[in-house]
Amino acid sequence: MTSKMITKTVSTVDELATAVKAAVLKIVVQGQIEGAPSLRLAPGQSIEGEDDQAALSFAVGQDGLQLTTDNVVRNLHVETSADQRAIFNDTSVDSLGTIHLYDVVTVGQVQLLARDKVRGGHVEVDGLHVIAADARAHSDRPAGFGVRVIQGAFTLWNMQADNQVVISANLVGLSAGHPAAPVLGSGIFVSGPGFDKGKLSVQLLETGAVYSDGRIAPGTPDVITGGVFTVHGAYVGTVRNLGPVVTYGVNDMALDNWGQVDIWEAEDKITSYGPSGIGFVNFGIVNELRVKAPIETFGQGARGFNVYAGTVNLAEFDRITTHANGAVGVQISQPIGQLRVLRGIETFGATGESLVKGVVMTLSAIGLSIKPGGSAREITIDGGVITHGEGIAPLEVHGEIGALHITGATRAAQA
Repeated sequence: MTSKMITKTVSTVDELATAVKAAVLKIVVQGQIEGAPSLRLAPGQSIEGEDDQAALSFAVGQDGLQLTTDNVVRNLHVETSADQRAIFNDTSVDSLGTIHLYDVVTVGQVQLLARDKVRGGHVEVDGLHVIAADARAHSDRPAGFGVRVIQGAFTLWNMQADNQVVISANLVGLSAGHPAAPVLGSGIFVSGPGFDKGKLSVQLLETGAVYSDGRIAPGTPDVITGGVFTVHGAYVGTVRNLGPVVTYGVNDMALDNWGQVDIWEAEDKITSYGPSGIGFVNFGIVNELRVKAPIETFGQGARGFNVYAGTVNLAEFDRITTHANGAVGVQISQPIGQLRVLRGIETFGATGESLVKGVVMTLSAIGLSIKPGGSAREITIDGGVITHGEGIAPLEVHGEIGALHITGATRAAQA
């Protein structure tokens, strides 16, 4: 009886293909292997780099490494064309088992889907940087609130519309893009199949720097992206953004939640440059939200913080600044608990168009706006609320505020 080879070190395409087909349990990549065809790891196989120089490059126009069940990818640079999938999974198997990605760098999307036969599994990520990816061509996009969401450079999506199917995950050390070269589409994208259907259960989602640009055509009302996006059916214990999150294009939200998050903490600056982008927008449920560095937006209609559906029990911000017409500082359309801003709200624009739930509307760059149906148990703003646009009021209250405390100037500061 011949025992299966445990470990094989490979340095050529032929050696790699042979090791994969022979179901070698552990494949070690030595040096840089270029021009590989798309490869499918067998259940239980792992692939890792011998050292930090190890790289696996796939042929132009080819997807890269296809995972099945209980696979490990470690200490490896995996490269495809930016519009291909560097790492993806075979949806004809019954379960992901446990998929491990450790210290992985890619050019190309990392896409893990629970669909077709896949009805279970766990994903463990500890260190993943997507240098470049373009996810815009994928037609599968979650839909809700009048819009569809483009997938991300990292996409983990339970697409099984069955309450019995739960995919779990622990996602640490994810980053995407660079300031001069953002990923195209969303950045970090985690989703379940919809509202009250299946479930994606994430214990921790921790990101470093994320730079993304959806490249959505101006005037498009029904497509959006997010720098870090927890979509419907995503249940997350903690989201922690340790690095900056920056979006550049039309309808590119920086932080967006349609799911349910217990604690969301952002440690670094949140910036949106494009029209109708938002610093943090909530359509789901967040228990505690703390943004410990400034939110700043520059595009027309690019608001600082919005609650359009769902609720937030506690929302605490360092400072919120917007610069363009229609760019409201804070807009509340649903009942929330406490809102705190530690260093003020300031807007520099006047009136202009902005995308609201799939419809382009005219908004004024009011500092704090409580819309009909919106309410807050308590609002505390230190540092004042200042608007600079002509005829733009600092406050607009059409809903209810239980207690309002503002220190510092509250004024329209236009000349």
